[in-house]
Amino acid sequence: MTSIVISEPAAPPDKGLRAGALGLVSSVVIAVSSTAPAYSMAATLGLIVAIVGVHSPGTLVVSFLPMLCIAYAFRELNKADPDCGTTFTWTARAFGPRAGWMGGWGIIAADIIVMASLSQIAGRYVFLLVGADSAAASTVWVTVAGVVFIALLTLVCYRGIEVSARLQQVLLAIEVAALAIFAVVALVKAGTGHALPGAAHPSVGWLNPWTGSFNSLSNSFLLAVFIYWGWDCALSVNEETKDSARTPGRAAVMATVLLVAIFAVISIAALAYAGPAFLATHSTDVLGAMATSVLGSTPGKLLVLCVLTSTAASTQTTIMPTARAVLAMAAHGAIPGWFARMHPRYRTPTTATIVMGIVSAIFFVLLTLTSKNVLADSAASVGLLIAFYYGLTGFACVWFFRRDLLTSGAAFVTKGVLPLIGGLILLGAFILSIKSYWPAASSYSSFGGIGGIFLIGAGSLVVGLILMFITARFLPGYFANGITKPVQVGVPGDAASDADVAGQVEGSISV
Repeated sequence: MTSIVISEPAAPPDKGLRAGALGLVSSVVIAVSSTAPAYSMAATLGLIVAIVGVHSPGTLVVSFLPMLCIAYAFRELNKADPDCGTTFTWTARAFGPRAGWMGGWGIIAADIIVMASLSQIAGRYVFLLVGADSAAASTVWVTVAGVVFIALLTLVCYRGIEVSARLQQVLLAIEVAALAIFAVVALVKAGTGHALPGAAHPSVGWLNPWTGSFNSLSNSFLLAVFIYWGWDCALSVNEETKDSARTPGRAAVMATVLLVAIFAVISIAALAYAGPAFLATHSTDVLGAMATSVLGSTPGKLLVLCVLTSTAASTQTTIMPTARAVLAMAAHGAIPGWFARMHPRYRTPTTATIVMGIVSAIFFVLLTLTSKNVLADSAASVGLLIAFYYGLTGFACVWFFRRDLLTSGAAFVTKGVLPLIGGLILLGAFILSIKSYWPAASSYSSFGGIGGIFLIGAGSLVVGLILMFITARFLPGYFANGITKPVQVGVPGDAASDADVAGQVEGSISV
């Protein structure tokens, strides 16, 4: 006889993290900081403009919609199971241990790859801030500074979540203030005839992302996805957040709405002041290229500081979710248990954090040696991985709650329609971009006639498959049984959470 046992509302299984350390404000700050608006604009806006020109604001606005859909998927899954493994844990529960393992690998691989572009930007801007322009133009010095930068932020993450959260608030305040000043001054100069030659006059047509080419749309969309990526860091620290079942999800949705406003304003201001040709020509660093022209020599350092602080915030919040994804995989038996070692005082995943820093530094150095444009190749290849694990989370949400979708209109929309739309859009972008990034001409690096972007993005997924089969040989328990711990039923008194019970009992069935 089969009996269904539903556990009472409870905290997530204790992995040793510091529970209740973060509130809603800190969660929103972490979500926005993880996306790093200034760094994202500096590293990616020019690349998008090179593909779709003045339609870039439209691309950024449209790309927000699947992000919002996936944010709802994260929110609903987190209500049911606030586990720091996020995509790994939820996908394993929905589709089985192998799909979950690959979802976790998608997070890890994306974070390691993006550290290359973060480190390069950080290394360059440190020298620009102190006026060492020759060092900023030197690949060797930028690489050295980038490696030191990774080491310092790894230390911050090692020291504890409270230190990380306080630093995030300071960095984000500097970043948003500097971006606001830049946007206002750039728009005023453009409106008074003091813009650069080639500046474009703002038009409603800028909000239309369609340029007549599906390849252009998919490639620019994937870069825009990279710009928005990072808000899910608020979910990865859910076990360290007050009201862990609801606060992280609310923070994620709020962050995506804030981000679309920031990106739309900055992209319009940059196009109105400098024009598409200038931005495409300076695609490796559009904000740095406009800093002195918009704000002047000395005030221009404010924008340099803005991008540097943004990069620091993003680096820190890239290490944090990776370490926690690794912690969750180890805690659930999907990778060796020593990855779950915790610091007794700081309550942080020590081994996972240190390994993340070391591997990121090694990958950064290797990519610097093989690519002519680390920013372009790493940003585009990360877009493939983001589409993979975000899309997988959307589909996992629909399947996880499949028995709950018809219980109410709200459940049907937030647990079914929105996650499915987000997943399908990201799946489409993933497939189209694989096709367009295959040729060597699509990347700044190539091997054997195949583009480096494809090799880095899709190749990392192949590496994940190989590692998964190797791991299954030595850790058969997880791959045979999956995640066996019961899911946590939602928050008492929350009608939406109470309705979730029907779709969540599978994880707590006993025979």
